[in-house]
Amino acid sequence: MATETVAKPRTSLRVHVQKFGTFLSGMIMPNIGAFIAWGLITALFIEKGWIPVPALGGFGTSAEGVPNVGLVGPMITYLLPLLIAYTGGRMVYDVRGGVVGAIGTMGVIVGAGIPMFIGAMIMGPLGGWTMKKIDLLWEGKIRPGFEMLVNNFSAGIWGALLAMLGFYGISPLVQAFSTAAGNVVQFLVNNGLLPLTSIFIEPAKVLFLNNAINHGVLTPLGIQQSLEQGKSILFLLEANPGPGMGILLAYMFFGKGLAKGSASGAAIIHFFGGIHEIYFPYVLMRPLLILAAIAGGMTGIATLAITGSGLVAPAAPGSIIAVLAQTSRDSYVGVILAVVLAMTVSFLVASVILKTTKHSDEVVLSDATSKMEAMKGKKSSVSSVLTGAGAGVGTAVLAGPIKNIVFACDAGMGSSAMGASVLRNKIKAAGFPDVKVTNAAIANLSDTYDVVITHQDLTERAKPVTSSAAHFSVDNFMNSPRYDEIVELVKEHNTEGATPDAGAAAGHGAHVAGAPVDAAPDSGAAPAAVVPSDILVADSVILNGTATTRDAAIDEAGQLLLARGAVDEGYLAAMHEREESVSTYMGSFLAIPHGTNAAKDHILKSAVSVIRYPDGIDWNGKQVKFVVGVAGINNEHLHILSSIAKVFTNKAQVAQLEAATSVEEVLELFGKVNA
Repeated sequence: MATETVAKPRTSLRVHVQKFGTFLSGMIMPNIGAFIAWGLITALFIEKGWIPVPALGGFGTSAEGVPNVGLVGPMITYLLPLLIAYTGGRMVYDVRGGVVGAIGTMGVIVGAGIPMFIGAMIMGPLGGWTMKKIDLLWEGKIRPGFEMLVNNFSAGIWGALLAMLGFYGISPLVQAFSTAAGNVVQFLVNNGLLPLTSIFIEPAKVLFLNNAINHGVLTPLGIQQSLEQGKSILFLLEANPGPGMGILLAYMFFGKGLAKGSASGAAIIHFFGGIHEIYFPYVLMRPLLILAAIAGGMTGIATLAITGSGLVAPAAPGSIIAVLAQTSRDSYVGVILAVVLAMTVSFLVASVILKTTKHSDEVVLSDATSKMEAMKGKKSSVSSVLTGAGAGVGTAVLAGPIKNIVFACDAGMGSSAMGASVLRNKIKAAGFPDVKVTNAAIANLSDTYDVVITHQDLTERAKPVTSSAAHFSVDNFMNSPRYDEIVELVKEHNTEGATPDAGAAAGHGAHVAGAPVDAAPDSGAAPAAVVPSDILVADSVILNGTATTRDAAIDEAGQLLLARGAVDEGYLAAMHEREESVSTYMGSFLAIPHGTNAAKDHILKSAVSVIRYPDGIDWNGKQVKFVVGVAGINNEHLHILSSIAKVFTNKAQVAQLEAATSVEEVLELFGKVNA
């Protein structure tokens, strides 16, 4: 008999591989602009380029007889690897880790004498991780006034040691690996076996493992090959839009219902926008269609190999526009043929599959989209094209009424508390007071909930431990449209008129994984315990903040908490760490920066700070006018967060906050809500 333990290891392995692939691509993707810049300069100015310029292309000699260095060589040898290393180190240990990782990578670059992309992807994170561990050795032990001295010298000394390690130790190993990998690729090309890679690449794309393959392996090897030969076939193994376009064309002609109607819009996004995930649900509806993608991919690769064509730099995203922009001057015929033939073969195979198999596409497209989003680990930015704005919820099949809903975030004390408050009020207003809406840290979750709500960047972490729950991903905590979907889901599964006992239970000290969670203020149960009156005080409210950036605003809010004696210096660093992993933007011009779950030991007492920025601050592309710093022990701060949530879901009260001329008005407004 099949059991749950059979399926879980497979899911866990896929998630781990996805995380690894995401980490690898996370070092490459932010720097794609630099790769494109290098590719354009190469295509235009090298000796065989469209506009040969010796001084820029790095060929010939100057008037004094000195060989031209140009831009192409230094950019590929130094700039790109150092950018990758800095990004990788920063992902592990912020700017400090990025700087140390880049220093260490310089040793690998000089030691190898060739572009060290793989070396950079090793040394960058290694430098950040080791520096982080070293800093922990004397955390809290440095005398005041000596912090900068210790920090600068420790980073400098360790960076120098890493550079020497890279020069003598890592460089030869990475160079040997690069040579071996290049030989394998050349062997596949020479023996006509390279098209067989589509057997792995095309299924990997649908499973969201393409980043590990494309940006973790193919891009570094392709850059090396491009530097030596002026182009590389490897850049188009995964990025060719032909196979996916063929499948979408087949649906346009031979699909049914919603799948057929949405295929044309999906095709435009896929082919011209370069967002390949748009066709994944169509494959998931008919798993046999993976054969069409493989056949198309093999055809495209074979065409490139036969014609000797390639790109000069990565095409990201995989749009036909990006592909043509990075095509080598002598490869336009081969590249265009590779795309067209891949599309044709994929279309023919997909058409046969669609015409010879029976399936109700209209019924299952939304389910396939949800499955695609579940594998991706977050809401797809283009899924609404397939199923409408409300589709792609990704809910599980719920056998009975919904009783327990949990809103989970990293720390379980800021974002989740406010999100839970907003949703709790919506569900009560809909007439279901018996439904418990609580909040918790992801680390404290257990598989006992009916519905789990997380920020879209955290869903992947929550799913393995709450596999039987329906999952909703949000990116706006205050007024996400997903809340209305959840209310509708509750209406569908719950009978009207919840029992009084259940309603009372919901209002009395619900618990999440052993930790008490705030009761609903207006549940009809006995009043909650009185909240300490000094959590939000006048000294912690500023009507005109001085910060002009997100990070500076976090510092300003954190300094108020520090001045109150509520936290120590370590908590301020954790506030920035939390922001880098998941944004604390809540919607309605509000952000609530707070520390990570691991930083709770740095909290001395509960406190909240409120800062208003009348002109607004750019918060990861969102405008923020109110920054609320949060530090909470146990659940003492949750009532004030609930109050803040109520204020910011009311447009009139937000307007009052914007117009407030005194600190007392702000305190009074929150006080009225509490009352």
